[in-house]
Amino acid sequence: MTAVERTGGRAPVWHGGFGRLWSAAVLSSFGDALRTAALPLLAASLTDRPLLIASVTACGYLPWIVFGLLGGAVADRVDQRRAMWTVDAVRGLLVAGFAVVVALGHASIALLIALAFALTTLQTLFDNAATALLPSLVERQALGSANARLMTGQKIAGGLVGAPAVPVLIAAGAAVPFLADAATFLLAAALVAALRTAAPERAARAAGSTLRREIAAGLRTLWHDRALRGLCAATALCNIGMGALIATLVILVTGWLHAGSAGYAAVATAYTVGGLAGGVLNRWITAGLGPLRTVLLAGTVQIGALLVMGTVRSLTALVAALAVFGSMGMLWNVNTTTLMQQRAPADMVGRVSSAFRTLAVAGAPLGALLGGAVATAGGRNTPPLLTAAFFVLSVTALIPARKPDVPVVAPDDDVTTARAPG
Repeated sequence: MTAVERTGGRAPVWHGGFGRLWSAAVLSSFGDALRTAALPLLAASLTDRPLLIASVTACGYLPWIVFGLLGGAVADRVDQRRAMWTVDAVRGLLVAGFAVVVALGHASIALLIALAFALTTLQTLFDNAATALLPSLVERQALGSANARLMTGQKIAGGLVGAPAVPVLIAAGAAVPFLADAATFLLAAALVAALRTAAPERAARAAGSTLRREIAAGLRTLWHDRALRGLCAATALCNIGMGALIATLVILVTGWLHAGSAGYAAVATAYTVGGLAGGVLNRWITAGLGPLRTVLLAGTVQIGALLVMGTVRSLTALVAALAVFGSMGMLWNVNTTTLMQQRAPADMVGRVSSAFRTLAVAGAPLGALLGGAVATAGGRNTPPLLTAAFFVLSVTALIPARKPDVPVVAPDDDVTTARAPG
């Protein structure tokens, strides 16, 4: 295993930039968990049609297809810190306005879809900027540990604390979870704005370079790297299945298992606890297998968990399966993100990240709609089985990229001339 592919390495320094970024990410994840859990419950209270409920999730993915590549190119051009806090401030105001509408009793499925689309549109810039900013806050050898700590902290705040709090907050009023989410966006914006990090040095942009050419450069760089190309294909197949699973999970819990909102909170918490376990185990598993083989293992184990979800009619079995599923998902996400940051040229991380995310997420809206259609036609337990089928295809697609010593591919001359300005 080459040095560039190690995802363990030394620990990041907590004081200063990384500590503030971690705090902002964890705080924002708490609010996101409130909104993410409250939206499907709100949708289910407005309609009992699975396809309409799934449409809320589907429209939350669409902006990655429409704006994802643009968000990455912009993230490589601008001050990433400023872009992040500005986006969070705008999202906070949007969610606060939505909370007022809910409190007044004017919520509708159309409004939920519009909110999901708007928030994810802004997220395309935020996430790419955050991925590109992290390497400037920690040493390269600490990226794996930094990503694991970020994702573990987000899991604790989002799933272990945020999701279980939703039934309590909803009992206080349907708008309360959204008001809390708005507050976390605004506080996270203040933390990111307080970062004092120098803007990364970038090569001068060639004369005549355009956003279109810079986006194309990111796509070419991703395509030329065999490891990232294989991971992208595998993640794209996974996300079709994940779209189906996430969009219909509330139906599986409340409709098939009749477990209500408390059961929904329980399975969300189980997924989080599993993710925490994955964050703790990541360093040791990756050290033994290497990052690509770790991802392959994670996908294989997740197939078994999905089969349990769709065939065993028991809340206990679902909780256990989602815990395993979440732990393997953490291994997948940490290693994929770290490999992107390590293998992409320093001034192209935003574009490579956006190309990866856009291609990987492209099938998720289709998956969400497929999940709704399958639940309607075949029963409310069938979406996990559909997801398992896509994970089988994903693991198969990942096999050619599993070799641990795939060299980092430098961008070709055409790519180099399309780098972003300072």
